[in-house]
Amino acid sequence: MKAALLQANDPLDSTSLSAPVVSFLLQKAKQRIKLKKWEDLMNQTCRHKGRMFVCNEVDLDGPPKNFTYINDNKFGKGVDVNRVTVGCECDDCISQPIDGCCPGLLKHRRAYNVSRQVKVMPGVPIYECNSMCRCDPDCANRVVQRGIQYDLCIFKTANGRGWGVRTLQMIYKNSFVMEYLGEIITTEEAERRGVVYDKQGVTYLFDLDYVEDIYTIDAAHYGNVSHFVNHSCDPNLLVYNVFVENLDERLPRIALFAKRGIKAGEELTFDYKMTIDPVDAESKKMDTDLSRAGIEGSPIKRIHLECKCGVKNCRKYLF
Repeated sequence: MKAALLQANDPLDSTSLSAPVVSFLLQKAKQRIKLKKWEDLMNQTCRHKGRMFVCNEVDLDGPPKNFTYINDNKFGKGVDVNRVTVGCECDDCISQPIDGCCPGLLKHRRAYNVSRQVKVMPGVPIYECNSMCRCDPDCANRVVQRGIQYDLCIFKTANGRGWGVRTLQMIYKNSFVMEYLGEIITTEEAERRGVVYDKQGVTYLFDLDYVEDIYTIDAAHYGNVSHFVNHSCDPNLLVYNVFVENLDERLPRIALFAKRGIKAGEELTFDYKMTIDPVDAESKKMDTDLSRAGIEGSPIKRIHLECKCGVKNCRKYLF
């Protein structure tokens, strides 16, 4: 077994290598096998066009433990979901009159252009067509629900920020990149979990406080690739509240769109302490806080931690 692993990963014969080197090569080979299995599992699970890749050239860490890749938010105990019961009758939601169409909920404005790029400012709610609508899946008002469209790589950062995510394809400005997914729980449950996470030094709590602070997304054990996106004080992604299969303002879907053009190979980031002022009467409140392990605090219990994003305008501390 050792010989096979060495042959697959290093041309040198094991007899010419020292014991520490042989041990390292064996661990590295085993790590690559585990990461490839994790990569394959994610791609078998995901329902979106974009493919997931995994790379760790920094250390011997393998896949995260107790983490399940999901395609939709998982609703926890005590979360009341009011599904939509009607949809629009439009054949083409971009060219037809906006009255009576789902985008009409946005005060007679369309959130997307024909290329599915967002046109409204962060803080403005987006209403997409739903499963009750007459329009087909290619409708330009169906964006977030189509899922990730780009190939992305989960990689281990070399500067102590843990795992990160980079795009393997060019992403145009205002394009949808990914949704922040996890288990939706009540704020009471988030308070309880936050105490535990603080002691462990790890938490992925994202408050859904678009209109009122009732629910929180916990992506610690259930989530998608967004689980691994790092913070930056000068991010290339922006947060939007999107409504698809429900119009309950307590339960927006959290969508991340490109703030600018993003080159292939560039790391994806967003501001974990992003506060967006409402830009119309419908958008009463949007105050998004995300906390992460090792480099972030918790929106439930704030911890004063140093920021490691490294940009020129870094705030030095996350919270």
